[in-house]
Amino acid sequence: MTAAIPKRPGSANRPLFPYKKLLLAVFLVSLPVVNPTVHGDGVGYYAYARALLIQHDLRFEEDWRRANTRFSSRRVQEDDQLAPSQYTPTGYVDNHFTIGPAILWAPFLIVAHVLVLLWNALGGNVPADGFSTLYLIAMAVGTAVWGFLGLLLSFLLARKYVRARWAFLATMGIWLASSLPVYMYFNPSWSHAHSAFAVALFVWFWERTRNTRTMPQWIALGLVGGLMIDVYFPNGIFLALAGIEVLFAHHSLWKTAAHRSQQTLVLKEVLFCAAAILALVPTLLTRAIIYGGLLRFGSYTSQLWDWSAPHWRQVLFASDHGALSWTPILALAILGLFVADRQSRVMTMYVGVCAAAFYYVIACYPYWDGLASFGNRFLISLTSIFVLGLALLFEKFGKYFHDSGRAFVAAAGMVGLLAAWNAGFIFQWGEHLIPVRGDISFREVTHNQVFVVPRQVGVHLKEYLFSRKSEMRRIEERDMEQLREHPQN
Repeated sequence: MTAAIPKRPGSANRPLFPYKKLLLAVFLVSLPVVNPTVHGDGVGYYAYARALLIQHDLRFEEDWRRANTRFSSRRVQEDDQLAPSQYTPTGYVDNHFTIGPAILWAPFLIVAHVLVLLWNALGGNVPADGFSTLYLIAMAVGTAVWGFLGLLLSFLLARKYVRARWAFLATMGIWLASSLPVYMYFNPSWSHAHSAFAVALFVWFWERTRNTRTMPQWIALGLVGGLMIDVYFPNGIFLALAGIEVLFAHHSLWKTAAHRSQQTLVLKEVLFCAAAILALVPTLLTRAIIYGGLLRFGSYTSQLWDWSAPHWRQVLFASDHGALSWTPILALAILGLFVADRQSRVMTMYVGVCAAAFYYVIACYPYWDGLASFGNRFLISLTSIFVLGLALLFEKFGKYFHDSGRAFVAAAGMVGLLAAWNAGFIFQWGEHLIPVRGDISFREVTHNQVFVVPRQVGVHLKEYLFSRKSEMRRIEERDMEQLREHPQN
């Protein structure tokens, strides 16, 4: 009934375990670098999880007071009370961030809370307030787990169109050479790693069930779609995958005059929409409580969006957190979507349309640069599409070599170089060797990569691994110092 997405012959029968186990091993080895801290936008995201778990309400005053200096300095007065501007007409703190990350953190935080209560019942003395270390570790590990699952789903999606080695290499490339590691490990209280997972789950399940989707699977897809929006509102653009699919299906059924099948398809669409709305109930309830209306979204809707997409160049190329200028591996991933072979072309058409629509929305957003973002953090939602595109490019590259082993080594070497550059760039950004807000000088970045990073990285990495709290305080102090020097930022 719909335009089919052909599978590479025999691809589903080739063994996956070696690559999946290797991905899991890399993830487990990476866990010590997770950073159990809440700061910046993460204060708003984590507040939903903490307040609901500990206080059983949506009162976020304590979260605002306990936030990092940069966040609280503009919101909390000297008498330790929140500024009147922080409250909405309903009397609640103006928390425009989404509840989706809190939903995904819930299993990890509930376990942490139970452990704290049990420990205290046995004579321990750990504050059961959601701020103590065990809660923050649970949150940070939870973010890393969801980010990894998003990568694993991206690998499985790409694996259906290319050989496993290319899907694996593309997954590692996006994992290590994009903005994702910053928000999977260093800033785990933000929503972007959760977005990578939620969108990957939706795209993977949509592709897996195309043309054979049952009523229960339509409902499941709707629930995942709603969760995807709960995590980050623009992720709703990916619902268009199902929309385009049913348009093709209706057209096909109309040509064959299959009226009964048309009615069945309409029922499936209704169930899909109902399931998505059901999954959106947490978001709608928080909007109603905090802002007084189910469809009120705080500053997201009060900002002056420019629907002419004036920032379309800057989102990709600006020195102010441009996606391609900061994380050039994404250029290769985008190129891969355009060089896909016939077997992959329908799939790349679907995801390409959604990726372009997502990019358009970000280009219309007044804060398109993400302020203190590493690269363009908003595009992390497209992780699964980037993995697919990069895998397709590697597959195409491999066909030009008679020795596929040499092709793999060459591609792996390129990924390694981009990952090393990205690691040094992240170090510069995290240590404030370059401005974290506004334009940067790539000449300065290159100089630092060669002469500064090798000299400093060992010392600061040791501090990060073994004295993380003091290292984070030092970074926060450096951030406040730069803000005082450049208050316009």
